[in-house]
Amino acid sequence: MPLILLAITCLLAVTLCYSAVCAGSPFGTCRKCHGFGFAVTEDRKGRPKRGKDCRRCRGYGKRIRIGRWLYNRAAHTYRQGTR
Repeated sequence: MPLILLAITCLLAVTLCYSAVCAGSPFGTCRKCHGFGFAVTEDRKGRPKRGKDCRRCRGYGKRIRIGRWLYNRAAHTYRQGTR
């Protein structure tokens, strides 16, 4: 029984920490462009140069976190249902 209690406690701690991160910083860096907002390519000489804008973050380098996105959808649904 203590092993199950420990697992529940760890899962609850991870969930609370993630919700705190989503509330404090709703936007995280884009995983595709690593926060640059564009792809880094190389020219013929091997030097890095700016490529095209990232399609996922549209060139901003930031994306909304999954937890914050779920919260926004739930809040929107709640607001629409209470009118």
